[in-house]
Amino acid sequence: MIKNFINKPIGHYPLIVIVALFMVTFFNFSFFKNTLNVYEFSGLNIVYIFSLYIVLSFFIIFLLSLFASRYTTKPLLISLLVISSFCAYFMDTYNVVIDDSMIQNALQTDFNESLDLLSFSLIFYFLFLALLPSWIIYKLPIKYRPLRQELLEKLIYVLGALLLIVIILFSLSKFYTSFFREHKPLRYYTNPTYWIYGIGKYTALMSQSVPKDMIKIGEDATIREKVDTDTLKKPELVILVVGEATRADRFSLNGYERETNPLLAQENVISFPNFFSCGTSTAHSVPCMFAMYDRKSYSDYKARTTENVLDVLDRVGVNILWRDNNSDSKGVALRVAYEDYRTPANNTICDEECRDEGMLIGLDSYINKHQGENVLIVLHQMGNHGPAYYKRYPKEFEKFTPVCQTNQLEKCSMEEIGNAYDNSVLYTDTFLEKTITLLKNYEETYGTTMIYMSDHGESLGENGLYLHGMPYFMAPDEQKRVASVLWLGESNQKNLQYEKIKAKKDLLFSHDNLFHSLLSVFEVETDVYDKSQDIFYDTK
Repeated sequence: MIKNFINKPIGHYPLIVIVALFMVTFFNFSFFKNTLNVYEFSGLNIVYIFSLYIVLSFFIIFLLSLFASRYTTKPLLISLLVISSFCAYFMDTYNVVIDDSMIQNALQTDFNESLDLLSFSLIFYFLFLALLPSWIIYKLPIKYRPLRQELLEKLIYVLGALLLIVIILFSLSKFYTSFFREHKPLRYYTNPTYWIYGIGKYTALMSQSVPKDMIKIGEDATIREKVDTDTLKKPELVILVVGEATRADRFSLNGYERETNPLLAQENVISFPNFFSCGTSTAHSVPCMFAMYDRKSYSDYKARTTENVLDVLDRVGVNILWRDNNSDSKGVALRVAYEDYRTPANNTICDEECRDEGMLIGLDSYINKHQGENVLIVLHQMGNHGPAYYKRYPKEFEKFTPVCQTNQLEKCSMEEIGNAYDNSVLYTDTFLEKTITLLKNYEETYGTTMIYMSDHGESLGENGLYLHGMPYFMAPDEQKRVASVLWLGESNQKNLQYEKIKAKKDLLFSHDNLFHSLLSVFEVETDVYDKSQDIFYDTK
């Protein structure tokens, strides 16, 4: 049957209509599912929802017809089917949105992280929604007409599709006015139109010319000399742990009913329960954390063209080391010492994957090498990176059971997903306690500080959402409210006035505070420092 079908010549515009209807039918489950969550499938709503199917189909026909030609039709259709099949899988499985931020995150994901997303369901989507129809299109003989007839047919399909869209929009104007104004997020689920828009937006951003030289900030920076009783203030030793996908509400320090922080609870730490991220993805949040810009004024372009807080600290002589057990620093550590700990060549604690605690091995040598000098060490965790939460901790940390033992979260209950996630939080608790123990060894010679701050949160099935990366304005708090913890050694408890910091722990803080608080810890004076964003201000 298929053989007979693919032997029959077909015009490329009728083929476009078939592919468009196929894509709307099989690639837009998430769009129609989320639409039906808003509009009950009854009465006039049936007409409205069917009209959405028609409008989306004709819009895809309009776009494809616009770029169709003898040389582009087959490559265009095959490319769309392949990419859209992957998008459909992730939208259907995790209820995510494929926008420019998600595209950026995907392009910056390394091979090992990609393997975590591989599943039989993904292969099924690829085989039946991409490979099979692509093979049919490849084999189909397309009949082309003389140029003048081709152009006339193109005009008919382009204008015809556009005209039908306009007629439907005006005929149901009351519905579509409400749909576009009140339910804007729904259109983010359309496939392939929204990811095409996202690629266009991301490409435009990346094509912006980048100055040859970075825009320098804090060139006036100096370290304030401060006398502590009869001796000079100790140099600072700060370990900043950049967490991964850790929610504030999953820390027992913040009132979570499960004991996920048994070791940190025994330390004199301050946990900030109302701490919010700059973004909902690593690619956005990590550079934003270290930028001088606040969340509203931050952009990827600014991050790529402007120095960050590490540059300012480096300029005043702070020794900086970045160790990474995640994908990379997202451009933050390009101008400071950087070490990759996702490989057994550097990380001595690896089983099925390299563990975060391996980043602590050998830090004594680095600290002793810079004895008597200010030191900042950044440790970028693998943390709670999903969807394979069960891989994020050694098996001895599997306290909460049963756990989801697959990256196909749709096959697990919320309890199983939550158990696996909480076990990974439990392992982070141990990692942070070991970090504090290391710092305690240097309290006599350094002012010691540990700052833990996750890059973003994580959805674990609430309201059908999984993972992270939703557009910030529509992302739930589970993806934005992040775990953040502060530990101070004895001398810094006095210098930074621990009790005053603890008294304001329940206030609203965010990634905006990190830039200025790091400058504050190292006593850096500069015009780019903003005391209103300094967590430690009014405590000294």
